[in-house]
Amino acid sequence: MTIRLIRIGFPGLLSAARRELGATSALLVVALGGWGFLSIADEVAEGETRALDLSVLKALRVDGQPHELVGPGWLHIAAADITALGSVTVLGLIILLAFALLASLRRWSEGLLLLAGAGGGLAISQTLKLIFGRERPDLVYRAVEAVNASFPSGHAMLSAVVFLTLGVLAARFADRRRVKVLAVGAAVLVSLLVGLSRVYLGVHWASDVLAGWCMGAAWAMACWLAAFFVQRRFELRASRPAPSAA
Repeated sequence: MTIRLIRIGFPGLLSAARRELGATSALLVVALGGWGFLSIADEVAEGETRALDLSVLKALRVDGQPHELVGPGWLHIAAADITALGSVTVLGLIILLAFALLASLRRWSEGLLLLAGAGGGLAISQTLKLIFGRERPDLVYRAVEAVNASFPSGHAMLSAVVFLTLGVLAARFADRRRVKVLAVGAAVLVSLLVGLSRVYLGVHWASDVLAGWCMGAAWAMACWLAAFFVQRRFELRASRPAPSAA
């Protein structure tokens, strides 16, 4: 009897997953992102990532000169420019402009999703930094200024939250699949570049950035899922026939 129920139920679940591919993918990102963050946080708390983090940092410096970045001068400038894309100032400006655009289109739910995701992401990032209180790499490795605690990387996390949310919203507005893929792919690429620039510039350990990416992606998709299910609930209510008068 149990086997029969499983046989009946599995095709139904598979069909539902295909119909709601976006929600299924988002749920998978939430699960994997949350698991990844917890795994990294556990390793960081036990000091297991120290050796690997330091070896990555040293590999990005001229041998014997920890204050000298490897690579040509233009790469140093490009990294500083890219890392600014993950700052609170730049992301705040992007959010305001995007919200103004959505408001002008009367897409209030999408605008509120963007604000809630970014605001919640900032609160989570700052809370986690206070909880872990991890020290940043030594000053000799830092090519730019940085403040507050190191874990997780706020630039990596917030850029993932904001750009992934914008990418998903852009994908919803697009009709063609290749445009959807481009929108989400561009969001992922920018988030990756911001995180990599933090390690290259010596203001974060590699594990800080990995944890920031995991938590940022998980939070962005969790917010999107919440908005998706709320919208679906309202649509189902609107589609129900009105009760007939007795």
